[in-house]
Amino acid sequence: MPARRSSSPFPSFKLKILPFPKSMGKPRITTWEDLHLDCVFIIFSKLGLDDRTAAIPFVCKSWFQASSHPSLHKILDFTLLDLNSSSPLSKFLSSQFSLHRFTFSGFLKLAMSLSNGAADELRFSALFPPSIEVLSAASAACPSLKTLFLPRINFDDEARFLDLIPRWRDLECLEMESKPSNLGEMVKQIGASCCKFRGLKIRGSISKEDAQGIVNFLPNIESLDLSGSRIRREEALAIVDGCMELKRFTVRDCVGFEVDDELQRRAAGIELFEFEGCRAEEKFRNFINHTEDLDYMLMHYGDCFELWML
Repeated sequence: MPARRSSSPFPSFKLKILPFPKSMGKPRITTWEDLHLDCVFIIFSKLGLDDRTAAIPFVCKSWFQASSHPSLHKILDFTLLDLNSSSPLSKFLSSQFSLHRFTFSGFLKLAMSLSNGAADELRFSALFPPSIEVLSAASAACPSLKTLFLPRINFDDEARFLDLIPRWRDLECLEMESKPSNLGEMVKQIGASCCKFRGLKIRGSISKEDAQGIVNFLPNIESLDLSGSRIRREEALAIVDGCMELKRFTVRDCVGFEVDDELQRRAAGIELFEFEGCRAEEKFRNFINHTEDLDYMLMHYGDCFELWML
């Protein structure tokens, strides 16, 4: 096996030969190249996405073959990687591949291309949200996607994102940290293109039109998480009454209503109704004025900013 550079952030691999009992005769030295691909695959499955993308495939042909196993690329999770330009991983990649300038989008495209269409779960980091160009590449490289975690979409790219949704016909779950302004159009496109869609998680200000769009275009939705959102009681009731297949409805730490007996009664058919921390808007204002709970304020900062501007 080629020697690794000492500056590499990736773990080094050594094949340890255990002592054989004398009854088994003379031990046979085994090289990595001689290992059965199934054994190599098991080892590779324990490695992170950075190793599987930028290190393993470039060691030798047998490793490249093993690293191409579809099961290794089912989940592409970029949330655990530090791809800042000054991080050890970025510096290593720039040095290893003689890159003039390391780009996060370049690494994403490399990982997605190595998956050969096998990825069914794609998770982007909130620190490095993908550009619309990366999302377009993902729609082509990951046609079998079932779960997509997307921190946010730039306002100027929201319309273009709608055009990508029909390419993910197997999409079942979408998670977004920030609600797009065209949520109604987005759920309409999902309802028309993704017949298996069952789960949505978003956070933001949920309007009457947003709630009605979810009810009209996602009638078979089973899981809806609006935690940390601003939503009125009327919209919550519309969702509870209109989404007949809903099995899990989460509105934790929402602002705009408190869950009363009537809402709980009408939500009785939902298997899991989570509403801890919901506050009426007036109580939320008083809470912000008197609390020093910084964590709570930061949690609501991005999506309830308009509350403090009133």
